[in-house]
Amino acid sequence: MRRTLLGLSQEKLGEALGLTFQQVQKYERGANRISASRLFQIGRVLDVPVSFFYEEMPDEVAREAPQPAMPGVGETQDRFEHDPLVKRETLELVRAYYRIADPRVRKRAFDLIKAIARAETGEEAALDA
Repeated sequence: MRRTLLGLSQEKLGEALGLTFQQVQKYERGANRISASRLFQIGRVLDVPVSFFYEEMPDEVAREAPQPAMPGVGETQDRFEHDPLVKRETLELVRAYYRIADPRVRKRAFDLIKAIARAETGEEAALDA
């Protein structure tokens, strides 16, 4: 998905990684496993952290992962700030927003989202007071 959002073809991604587009296809379909070093390389080319590829990992899979033997290593992700701009959900929202052809409709969708966010945070009440 990130490759597509960047407008990068499988062939171009393959060139950047030193692979054929067929190898990229196999990675994307899940036919071939991706090593940690290759995943790191892909993240660098796509300008995302490796954690981007694990955002939607089911809880049961994460619980079955081996636990680190050293204290402090692998502490929960909650302890670290995440940049919302690299989340898949954000990318999907932005992509959908820009697919709206009519600028007036796009502006109304933008205003609606801002109004919902203000209502959620109580910002409107503060503005009215």
